[in-house]
Amino acid sequence: MRTRTIGISTATVAVMGALAGLSGFSNAHPTPDATVVPIHDQTTTPLTQVEMRNVDFMVDPNVVLHIHHLRGTMRSKVGDLIHFDDKRSFILHLTSAEVGLTGNDLTVLLNKYVFAYPGAPLTHLRVTTSGSQIVQTGHLHKVIDLPFTIHATLSVTPDGHIRMHPTYTKILGLHVDGLMHGLDLTLEKLINLRGARGASVKGNDIFLAPDSILPPPTIEGHAIAVRVQGDEVIQTFREDNAAAPLAIPDPKAPNFMFYRGGTLQFGRLVMLDAEMQIVDLDPGDPFVFNLDRYNDQLIAGYSKTLPDLGLEVHMPDFDTLHSTSQ
Repeated sequence: MRTRTIGISTATVAVMGALAGLSGFSNAHPTPDATVVPIHDQTTTPLTQVEMRNVDFMVDPNVVLHIHHLRGTMRSKVGDLIHFDDKRSFILHLTSAEVGLTGNDLTVLLNKYVFAYPGAPLTHLRVTTSGSQIVQTGHLHKVIDLPFTIHATLSVTPDGHIRMHPTYTKILGLHVDGLMHGLDLTLEKLINLRGARGASVKGNDIFLAPDSILPPPTIEGHAIAVRVQGDEVIQTFREDNAAAPLAIPDPKAPNFMFYRGGTLQFGRLVMLDAEMQIVDLDPGDPFVFNLDRYNDQLIAGYSKTLPDLGLEVHMPDFDTLHSTSQ
């Protein structure tokens, strides 16, 4: 089964680009004589099982993956150890999940990652939602800056691509969909996506191969559905043989991240045959977790050893810490 990295915003921007053509831890510290863990073939690298619920996972200081629920695995790109301090070194694979991005999240992704290159045709991008559709505004660079607004529907193809279909387009305040139809113009004839990341076009539809939209860590999965719900664009991921739910040490915790199996490394601490549940100290809202600053959350919380020598870590939300400088 083909896998794709989470992301929706490249496809949405691609439509706009087309219109531009209109006109338990080890307590031992490492020592100089410590054995170096060898790098093994990835086919033998043990997987770490993962389950999450109600987690706002920060992938950027201003971009949050709203993980409603997630079941998957983690694997290292370079060996057995999963290094939480190097988010480029591992992959989070989703076997089943629902993950959302708000309009603000998508707006930052478009401006900071997707079109953050010299000569980008689109600037000042903004994404909002309206009913079951998304609405995008911004400026097209075509001799002069042309303000535009696009409404579009979202769907998923059988192979997991995200399809975006424009339903209403305005440029310089003028409705131009009829003009495009009258001139027999399609997005495929007009669009140049060589500068975009992970998007293709056929006819009037844009297809997203979302393998580079988000900053690390790499998150991959097979999308089977996408919908607009409130202010979020929510993607549903599921494989044919999705993994069963894990036995959670503290199943009553409403917001948590749970890791089982494999070897995890956090700073100077290593957990073998991992069993670790990270629990939100404030269950009243989703758990805000910042992988880049997890140590601050770890210090501000506490942990306890479970009867089977697993670990339960209680952390405050990142956005409640006193030190929030990035």
